Amino acid sequence: AVAAADFFTVEVLTLRGLVRYHVFFVIEIASRRVQVAGISCCPDGAWLTQLARNLCDSEHGFLREVTHLIVDCDPLYCSTFRDVLETSGVELLRLPPQSPNLNAYAERWVRSIKSECLSKLIPLGEAHLRRAVADFVVHYNRERTHQGLDNALIDPEPGVGTLEGPIECRERLGGLLRYYRRTAAA
Repeated sequence: AVAAADFFTVEVLTLRGLVRYHVFFVIEIASRRVQVAGISCCPDGAWLTQLARNLCDSEHGFLREVTHLIVDCDPLYCSTFRDVLETSGVELLRLPPQSPNLNAYAERWVRSIKSECLSKLIPLGEAHLRRAVADFVVHYNRERTHQGLDNALIDPEPGVGTLEGPIECRERLGGLLRYYRRTAAA
């Protein structure tokens, strides 16, 4: 399996003023499943190396079945980060500079989270940002259809797809994200 990883930034309003947070995520290309690996206001090589260890965990790691990981030329991908991936059997594919089109799935996910979620709210602190990102990831992975997958859900809940029963609306983030489904017929 092939996955892609990237960062995006979000401005967060804190008691100290605006602070820029970096969000590191991985997307599995074939399934489009996304996992946010970490959020930090001051990322460094040690932080990213620990995230690599978490992602490559043999039991619950997101990259445990991935053979190749596509990344850009960010200097945060230090030698220890690369070593952790190599030890876990994941080959790192570094893209040439200034070539975002070569990491199109990751770039499209950034556009989705920013346009559908983060551009419509002002995160008030790190906890608020983490909640908004986590809610969007659940929405993206379980409730949102994907054109590249023939308008299917990535990881549907049990009972999704039934044609009987009333339609219910579920909301996340105070109605910012909505999901419609049929409830089980009584």
